[in-house]
Amino acid sequence: MAETFGALLRECRAAAGISMGELAKRVNYSKSYISKIENDLKPPNLLLARICDRVLDAHGALVDSAHETRARTQASSTLDRRQMLTGAGAMLGIALAGGPRPILDDQVVTGLRASFEHLRTLGMQTSPAVILESLVTQTHTVHALARGNPEPVRSRLLLLAARMAEYTGWLSQEAGSEQDALKWTRHASELARTAGDREIASYAYVREAGLALYRQDAIGTIGLAGQAQKLGRPGSRTFGLAARREAQGHALAGDRGAFDRAMDRAMASTVDSATADYPVLGSTAPDPLALARGWSLVDLGQSGEAAALLADELARVPVVNRRTRARFSVRRSLAHALDGEIDESCRTLAETLGDVTQVDSATVRTDLRELARCLSRWRGHQAVREIYPELNRVLNRQ
Repeated sequence: MAETFGALLRECRAAAGISMGELAKRVNYSKSYISKIENDLKPPNLLLARICDRVLDAHGALVDSAHETRARTQASSTLDRRQMLTGAGAMLGIALAGGPRPILDDQVVTGLRASFEHLRTLGMQTSPAVILESLVTQTHTVHALARGNPEPVRSRLLLLAARMAEYTGWLSQEAGSEQDALKWTRHASELARTAGDREIASYAYVREAGLALYRQDAIGTIGLAGQAQKLGRPGSRTFGLAARREAQGHALAGDRGAFDRAMDRAMASTVDSATADYPVLGSTAPDPLALARGWSLVDLGQSGEAAALLADELARVPVVNRRTRARFSVRRSLAHALDGEIDESCRTLAETLGDVTQVDSATVRTDLRELARCLSRWRGHQAVREIYPELNRVLNRQ
């Protein structure tokens, strides 16, 4: 068994009887780039590993090797992660603990929810850094108030705090801190259980599956999404969100049959509306299922189909939802590049870099870096020469 990804790629290519130049053409990478990968002068990226695995019929061996290489690299260069923005909330908790808590009525609870919805609207349009501190403080406030109020206000506040904690976890992921994302997501689950509701508890597994997806961990994504579908009795919306996330995991693993079956389950789930106790969970895009399908088709190697589907769906996303538009527009540009449509990739990228700059998303930057690597192989192309300085500026700025 080959000890490195490069050696394994070379073995698989030789076994398939394909020259390095022919492989480069089939996967839309340059021959020199493939040479550097095979000689371990460059680390493998997971997208290239999946494409080569399919072309060389390696049955997942190349994907597994790329994951192992990535894990070794991360283990040898572990970064210190700072705890984010908990001081203000902690101080507020101390202050509330030092005196009597106010007894709230329904009108005040409704006002607290409206305040959270305002922050969530801002979160669609700007950097997590703009609102995370306020969101953390507000979440601690609502949780502390719940402890000092009788039923039924107590449960309503706990459920609202759970929803706010879940969203804090999502924005922590967008800010680039998986550790904080996990912490807040699990806290949301605990708050929901305390209030006697398991919906967010089930949804917490969907969120953890999302973290695994962005780590390119197909097995983790599928497993966590499966747990979300089995935990207790999740509502139809949460079940559908979990099935959709499972489908994305199967796409990441290159399993089209399992992807289609999971998407069918997601489509069959009725999307219910927000409950009276906390705002709706999950994406507010017009058709998130279609966006997820377009996203996954890139992983399944259907780049042209992915680009067309994402173009149709992005036309329906409101302009104010910059975060969603940035995420899926960059994915669309990547799909065009992988399909060899370099001019269209650069054109669509130019249209979305403004949104990318505004939302400052770590998850969007994952695809943006992959797109930069892909376009770098076409540096002589006029459209690439024109867009590349701005692309570098955005990546370096963030």
